Amino acid sequence: MKFYLSSYKMGREAAKLKKMLPKNKKIAYIINALDYKVPNPEKLSDNLKRLKTAGLKPEILDLKKYFGKQRGLEKKLAEFGAVWVNGGNTFVLRQAMRLSGFDNIFNKLLKRKDFVYGGYSAGICILAKDLHGLEIVDDPHQKPYGKRSKVLWNGLGFLDYMILPHYKSDHPESKLVGKTVQYFIDNKLLFKVLRDGEVIIIE
Repeated sequence: MKFYLSSYKMGREAAKLKKMLPKNKKIAYIINALDYKVPNPEKLSDNLKRLKTAGLKPEILDLKKYFGKQRGLEKKLAEFGAVWVNGGNTFVLRQAMRLSGFDNIFNKLLKRKDFVYGGYSAGICILAKDLHGLEIVDDPHQKPYGKRSKVLWNGLGFLDYMILPHYKSDHPESKLVGKTVQYFIDNKLLFKVLRDGEVIIIE
């Protein structure tokens, strides 16, 4: 699997993203990090346009439809050559990934050379092993899935460090991210910061 990890939206490396894409241009657009609130349709439409401009064929994939249906989700994801994971609340996103079995499927997708994982904000924070520290920015006690909701502190575990987006940027969460950076320094935890526009590419 290849990774295109942006601080905010597409970032400044969209041209490189085009080169990373497999022959299958269909991309699953996962927006469940926003399940704690009503998503802004204009912003979602804007993100879809950006993905199309990058040469992709996006389709919104709602993980809620696959809660308790991991096999169905795995079959659906096989139709795509990439996923794009939206920003929002990292802890809500983690809950959705657990309830749908996406976290288990992710470990299988890692073995595919013809698959791209892309995303921004919560969509990249989720790749760390441990989510402690993110509670400074995101409320871990958001429970949009009712009794099925459970606070999870482990991420997908691909990275042994945390990526902290929106650092010193013109973003509403930048000040809180600065406090999160200090938390990681004080606790001697591994991290990297990204300013909005910056991207980490792993191939």
